[in-house]
Amino acid sequence: MIKDVNKIVLAYSGGLDTSVILKWLQQEYGCEVVTFTADLGQKEEIEPARSKAKSAGVKEIFIEDLREEFVRDYVFPMFRANAIYEGEYLLGTSIARPLIAKRLVEIAHETGSNTISHGATGKGNDQVRFELGAYAIDPEIKVIAPWREWDLLSRDKLLKFAESNNIPVEMKHKMGGSPYSMDANLLHISYEGRHLEDPKNAPEESMWRWTSSPQEAPNEAEEITIGFDKGDPVSLDGKKLPPHEILEKLNNLGGKHGIGRLDLVENRYVGMKARGCYETPGGAILLKAHRAIESLTLDREVAHLKDELMPRYASMIYNGYWWSPERLAMQALIDHTQLNVKGWVKLSFYKGNIIVLGRDSDRSLFDPEIATFEDDDGAFDHKDAAGFIKLNALRLRIGLSRIFAPVMLSNENIK
Repeated sequence: MIKDVNKIVLAYSGGLDTSVILKWLQQEYGCEVVTFTADLGQKEEIEPARSKAKSAGVKEIFIEDLREEFVRDYVFPMFRANAIYEGEYLLGTSIARPLIAKRLVEIAHETGSNTISHGATGKGNDQVRFELGAYAIDPEIKVIAPWREWDLLSRDKLLKFAESNNIPVEMKHKMGGSPYSMDANLLHISYEGRHLEDPKNAPEESMWRWTSSPQEAPNEAEEITIGFDKGDPVSLDGKKLPPHEILEKLNNLGGKHGIGRLDLVENRYVGMKARGCYETPGGAILLKAHRAIESLTLDREVAHLKDELMPRYASMIYNGYWWSPERLAMQALIDHTQLNVKGWVKLSFYKGNIIVLGRDSDRSLFDPEIATFEDDDGAFDHKDAAGFIKLNALRLRIGLSRIFAPVMLSNENIK
């Protein structure tokens, strides 16, 4: 157990895990617990968390609408990088943890607490993300991670603890037993546990909450135009909207058309593989649209440099290093590349597909006079390509004739 704890600030959702943790902290540490519940756009009523905390004897209850800050200061900066982990995951859980860690520490300072607590398990990535973020903001803060201290090491044991302590539990699975382990915010909703723990099992259709199946999506396509400025989406169909409203509307539109489902076996930072299912409809749309506007406005080598840096950037966020000096340095570079990423992208949605219909920008580097297959009136001399090719082929010709030819032309290599 952590020593010299005077008061604990708990990241509290009112769900199974954090309701059990609240009671456990009161029993084990015998001190006051402050609850913090963030509205990050999880599409659930969060006010019940207030009544649940009150009924558990909590006196200081923080419930905050952080949707705007979350999308503006965390989601959009990440999407400027086109961040995607292991080729598929749009980092919906990962990007929320730095903001929650920051507010936990700030509330601890406001309430005179020296300790924070969270509901992440000892097997997962979130414990790392929460705690690295907290220590980066306040190196002296104490952290209680109940999953690393208690013996309630299964969701069924959590259910039994809840029942024995008269803690109400919603969202039990229809087949009985514990619910999925879920996380949700404006960027995504995730599912883990139950039969998903066997990677060969297909997800239940009833599990998905935000998206239609592509097969059941509308038979008519739908179009939208997204406006960008400095790399961030600023308007839908010409109407300027706050960041969180843009993402919310894209979630609804993408979900309607079966966009954004993912079933992934990923490599956790703590060293194991884990299987999760995700719905990220708005994020999938934004990634496609952002790359489309960048294709017009970014210099080739800048675009390629971003693509080379992106996996490292995505790993930093996935692993919990949002507040690290290397992420901040990389963000400064990425933000600089976005100064001229401005214009609009028109998209069509149809049965799980995102189709780019067009894009335009007054900062476009696309020159139709040079790119045309018709007569360009001398804008580009085709003969210039010969010298370009000869210069770039020089090292290959030298290498083939002097070093590589005997190896490449041997009978064994030809086979």
